[in-house]
Amino acid sequence: MTLAELIPTLGGSLRGHLEPGIWPRSTAHGVDGDLLLGGVPLTQLAARFGTPAYLLDELTVRQHCRDYRSALPDVEIAYAGKSMINRGVLRWIAEEGLSLDVCSAGELAVARAVAFPASRIIFHGNVKTPEDLKAAVAYGVDRIVVDSLDEIEQLGALARYPQNVLIRVTPGVDGHTHRAIATGVEDQKFGFSLASGAAAEAVGRVLAQPSLRLVGLHCHIGSQISRVASFEEAARRMVAFMAALHVQYGISLPQLDLGGGHAVPYRCGDPSFDLHGYADRILRAVNFECSSHQLPLPRLTIEPGRAIIAAAGITLYRVVTVKHGVSRTFVAVDGGMSDNPRPSLYGARYSVRPVGRHFSAISRSATVVGRHCEAGDIVAEDVPLPSDLRAGDLLAVPCTGAYHHSLASNYNMVGRPPVVSVRDGSAHLLIRRETEDDLLSRDLG
Repeated sequence: MTLAELIPTLGGSLRGHLEPGIWPRSTAHGVDGDLLLGGVPLTQLAARFGTPAYLLDELTVRQHCRDYRSALPDVEIAYAGKSMINRGVLRWIAEEGLSLDVCSAGELAVARAVAFPASRIIFHGNVKTPEDLKAAVAYGVDRIVVDSLDEIEQLGALARYPQNVLIRVTPGVDGHTHRAIATGVEDQKFGFSLASGAAAEAVGRVLAQPSLRLVGLHCHIGSQISRVASFEEAARRMVAFMAALHVQYGISLPQLDLGGGHAVPYRCGDPSFDLHGYADRILRAVNFECSSHQLPLPRLTIEPGRAIIAAAGITLYRVVTVKHGVSRTFVAVDGGMSDNPRPSLYGARYSVRPVGRHFSAISRSATVVGRHCEAGDIVAEDVPLPSDLRAGDLLAVPCTGAYHHSLASNYNMVGRPPVVSVRDGSAHLLIRRETEDDLLSRDLG
């Protein structure tokens, strides 16, 4: 039995409270149990755009960009496009003065479509196809982060001009995150190992390519990392490696990219990220290490993606059925793992809020499940929902701006939801809902 069941009025009061840090900044209470996003009722958005639907608060995205630029005024902030990319979002990012990190020709095509400045684009990814490299060279992206010896040779042959490159280094730092998103430890697919000497070999290979210009190093230790100490240790190891390269080759690399992976809370009580503490400790660590090794300070770059856009998003679902099992209540909605695979991939946990009418103050624990033919198709597990929840009700899931649309699929031939931006009382489609005609258009059989 939950606390809300023991104290029935508590269920209603909890639903009257918006958990801090996980909802878009413009979220507010409306009338009759509704919520407003950017001044627009969620019920109105559901009626206009249907469900499921991804909603994005433009002002939250822009404010997060400004928060990073304010905390780190002398550091390049590069938005990680893989977290959520479309032309509308990239226009916001460009207008806020951020750079952009892409990792495929497709992501670069979106950047090209809005004329995102090539001078502010970083292209990386652990596997770049020849088409990816050709697209990067053709658009003249400023920096390409090389990730393998084969890639160094291929890029060296393709580059038409001296191409700026960074070398992705695996610094051997454990970010203490889920193993599927830990990328700074040894013996995995990303980067060149620092401990094994592979990173040093990669430096030699790049320097031997006349068409490539080595301008710096890159590392990314994982995602959803809240411990600033892990980022600090990675920065120290990277500067030490730069010092070793200065001794061996007589070069002073002018740039150091420390990646992203800054944690965001998905539920009340989840660990958050101390941006100002991070800024202070990273800058102190880099300054101290450079001074100790008598190196000039490199230009720093960081690559937040989730931290920029996750909390700007809400996904709206409609309840299709409520089923009472032996020991659990299942609330089935019209979406699921095709629009949010994170629970099945990483065991991600979410908050869920019913909207659109006045609900019973009595709450019961329920598991919100999707429409797909998988037992693991779960949206949110063991969440308090009102006892009178029924088919047709709306559910809002906050903090769904990052790695939802980006990871969406057509499992069971279900079309992907639309992406809707909201600001100052107006809503606009950024990406329309995928139709059955869209799904069939690629089937030539």
